[in-house]
Amino acid sequence: MKQTMPDPRLATRFRFVSRAYDPVLGEIQLGYRFDSGPDLIERIRFPHAPWPPEASRQAAFEQSLTLLHLVAGISYYKAGLSREIGFGQRVPDSELAEFLGELYVQGLGEFAYVNQLDVRERVRFCADGARWPPQPLILPGRALVAMGGGKDSLVGLHMLQDAGLDVLPVCIGSSPLIGETVKVAKLPLIRIERSLAPELAGVNQAGAWNGHVPVTAINSAILLCAAILYGYRYIVFSNERSADEATLALADGTPVNHQYSKSSAFEAAFRAVISSHVSPDIEYFSILRPYSELEIVRRFCKLTDFHPVYSSCNRNFHIGGSKIDGRWCRDCPKCRFAALSLALFLPPAEVTAILGDDLLARDDQADGFRALCGLGRNKPFECVGEAGESRAALAALANDDQWRRHAVVRAIAPELEAVKIPKMKDLLRPSSQHSIPRSIMKRLQKRK
Repeated sequence: MKQTMPDPRLATRFRFVSRAYDPVLGEIQLGYRFDSGPDLIERIRFPHAPWPPEASRQAAFEQSLTLLHLVAGISYYKAGLSREIGFGQRVPDSELAEFLGELYVQGLGEFAYVNQLDVRERVRFCADGARWPPQPLILPGRALVAMGGGKDSLVGLHMLQDAGLDVLPVCIGSSPLIGETVKVAKLPLIRIERSLAPELAGVNQAGAWNGHVPVTAINSAILLCAAILYGYRYIVFSNERSADEATLALADGTPVNHQYSKSSAFEAAFRAVISSHVSPDIEYFSILRPYSELEIVRRFCKLTDFHPVYSSCNRNFHIGGSKIDGRWCRDCPKCRFAALSLALFLPPAEVTAILGDDLLARDDQADGFRALCGLGRNKPFECVGEAGESRAALAALANDDQWRRHAVVRAIAPELEAVKIPKMKDLLRPSSQHSIPRSIMKRLQKRK
């Protein structure tokens, strides 16, 4: 008989019940519960993962497992937003509780805005646990590189290879598109399987709140566990500086950032927690933090082998699989920003060959491009460049004989006269604000 799930919004308590790792199966189990309801068990499987022989690595893994349990819980907690949070195993200390509180509040900022909820008023992590001692580790100086199938991770991977680092691409999920891009790079790919608790669907049907969660934060915690299991010192993401721009601001000025877990603020906070609660000998960073989206696209345009196989369209990367035929839906903010940014560096025929259509020539796409520029509407809740980057790109196309007569460019160019447009040279200039280790930065600078 099918069990009826209780409405999690009525629960007074959310509990982190248990976390365990089976080294034979290479499987993590993470358990959560609302009040006295059934346990919600998430499973994460690492293929061919050896159990570390050193006691320090075993201890570090157990601590990273606890951190993953607490971070991944946001996918379940948000269903009910209980005002009381309990723990079945380790209770956070004050530093970890502060990190988790900020992650849950900022990472659920879009979720709260869409559902018209005050998450900050509800999230309360107790802080009376003992500090976990960080473990000294000796790990090979090689990089576990997060792959997403889009231009960013491909540029990041290429930079690391070009700098001579030993790299291993890794992804979470079964997307065939990611496999195709890594195959072009002529590298192996580690696929980590993540299965949400099957009961979550019933929880949603019972009336749970639903919406965006900070997936990059969860994936970061998963790769922390992976780095310790497989023996990698560096955990490398490809998040750009544009991720720091808030998507919108509330009436009181509070920023809401769709990309919070890709931001430099989250990166700095997660690095600090790794160092203080797992090991100071693991480096987590973004290789693309110094760069704008436009600079990353400029670099990507030179990597022509990847042009036929990559995609930045998020409709390819749903948990249940791709929602479109082909690589691009050609009607979403990600596809529009791809068209706009590629057009800066490629002629119309090449952009059309990549996307399968010339979006800048379509009148019906103009309002979508206006949103990218923040012209009379909010920037979309998507991983796209800054509004200033989109404005600068459109302004540049308006002065380009290949693009100036395209419908979208002709429609929007006059509207740009009333707004501030950053200088292109400033957008393409690297920033000195990043967490790339000095030894790797020196290698990158030598390859210029």
